[in-house]
Amino acid sequence: MSSPSEARNGGHVVNPHPLVAELAKVLPKDHKFTAFHLSTPPTTTEPLCHPPAYKPASEPKVSGDVATKSKDRRPSKPLKTYCEKHFLAISINVGKQGTQNDSDRQVLVLALEIYIYTTSFSTIIFVSKADSTGYLTLLGLPEGSPSPIREATACFLAFLVANRRRPTKQLVVNLFARAQSQYLFPGSVKNSSKHVLDDRGLVKWWCRVLNSLLEGANYVDMRKPWDDIHGYLLVPGLDNYETRAFLPRTSLATTNWTLGHPLEKISPYTKNPGTFGGDIHARCLIPMYPDDPKARFVEELEESTPEKAKLATGWKSPKTLDQFWEMMAFRQECSSGRLTGFIWVVFEPQDSSKSVSSGTTSAAVVPNPNASISAPTNTKPDDLDPSLETPVVSRSKATTPKSKRFRRKRKGKKALTGPIIPRKPQIKTHQQAKFPQEVNTPYYYWPENGRGQVVLSDSSYKRAIELLLHLEFGNLEQAMTSTARWTKEVNMGENWALEIVGERAATTTVVPSSNGGVVNNLSGMVRRKRGSDDQPQDGSILSTSPVNTLGGGLVRKKAKLDTETPADESHPAANPDPKVNVLGAGLVRRKSKAS
Repeated sequence: MSSPSEARNGGHVVNPHPLVAELAKVLPKDHKFTAFHLSTPPTTTEPLCHPPAYKPASEPKVSGDVATKSKDRRPSKPLKTYCEKHFLAISINVGKQGTQNDSDRQVLVLALEIYIYTTSFSTIIFVSKADSTGYLTLLGLPEGSPSPIREATACFLAFLVANRRRPTKQLVVNLFARAQSQYLFPGSVKNSSKHVLDDRGLVKWWCRVLNSLLEGANYVDMRKPWDDIHGYLLVPGLDNYETRAFLPRTSLATTNWTLGHPLEKISPYTKNPGTFGGDIHARCLIPMYPDDPKARFVEELEESTPEKAKLATGWKSPKTLDQFWEMMAFRQECSSGRLTGFIWVVFEPQDSSKSVSSGTTSAAVVPNPNASISAPTNTKPDDLDPSLETPVVSRSKATTPKSKRFRRKRKGKKALTGPIIPRKPQIKTHQQAKFPQEVNTPYYYWPENGRGQVVLSDSSYKRAIELLLHLEFGNLEQAMTSTARWTKEVNMGENWALEIVGERAATTTVVPSSNGGVVNNLSGMVRRKRGSDDQPQDGSILSTSPVNTLGGGLVRKKAKLDTETPADESHPAANPDPKVNVLGAGLVRRKSKAS
């Protein structure tokens, strides 16, 4: 995918890419950044949840063979799911401005990997990985300014939410916060400037990031098309009192957040009780993502339960979602001093209640920025979702004999004769992804504004991520070399950088100095113990306690032995000489000599 054309506004080069304009609003003013945005086209993938057992409408409610029929239930048709991958990397220039090799002086400071799962029921934006290198301190931002990493993360999520919105379709932003020293930048933990958060700090950080989508002033336009936006937080092993400490301390946090999970609310199977029944097992309500702690637990439970038992009664244990989260607290990722926070933000469309209550759905007619393409309308009144249909074989088709297929005779390969003419090798200059034929379908929406600057196939995207995971970011020189290699090899040497100049003014918290600051005098608030006469002091409160002075008649001085030089009692000497007692000759007894 070629880079978009650049326009000039005065003396500055303005990039018309919509992501550049959004990131420039939240990045610090007059600082230059470079963004690299990769993505893949939507491709079919495995469903996130296990399908429940199909409940036919002709099954009798009260019968003697109900138990046998329930054991022989077959799984329903799984949801047709598409996956679209996005990778955003942001770098800064650590060299002098205007140098010839300006691209070689770039160093990556942030990377985000996000998966977008879409079905005919909802859109799920899953944050897979997020990491930083710690070299953002080279910009020398003032202390107390907003973190560009947090602002850029929230901006990219809001950008995907705005460009992936489908009318009458639910959208969910989901992630699990688990602390680790490094995710995407090998060796970055060696950088002393990198701030590695612990488990509690990481959960709080992500709650602050997603809380900006709920009440941030920069994303008011993003919230307007939605009927309701609500956040959910669940930390296995902690009660509500302990979990509440992770939420941001804002006035709207108590109304915008719920301590729990919305798995029943975001599941497509609970919306159609006529087909799947009112009691859906817990195994069919838990989505499984790559490298997900709860997905590993679900796989262990699936392996230990027979297939027929899973369709009839679900797992042997746990039976409910509450029991599942209680058992998750004893898993390795959630115990032994470790914490894992599961966070959801659910975006409800404006007319979702009408579509669910009527029991009829139509394919979303979403305006396409390039051409007006409308998806065909599904007019089946009995089915809620096209992908939830379970094919039923009619009797006429079952009794009719199979038609004979005409087998074509295989033609033998033609023998090659004559001289061998060699062909010229075809060099691949760039990696082209196989684009889907339709942009808007009942299962996904792939607008041009929401795509990456470079669109790769799924295999090429995996190679690009694997290349980054095999580089080194231990020191600044290694980080610059790894950044230059990754940015050049991903797009086969072609320039695919998005230049960004920050527009957000610095807002720092002013801390008063000790010299010029106002000193709070708390002397009037100190209550001291009164004297023995229980009379308050007339003046201000003294800094020292009162001293009882004794009169001269109450002081008894020690008599002095030397009477030759008597000292004045009222004015004693400041430095009197030491006195020596001299004994008389009659008082001295000499020792007799031995004979």
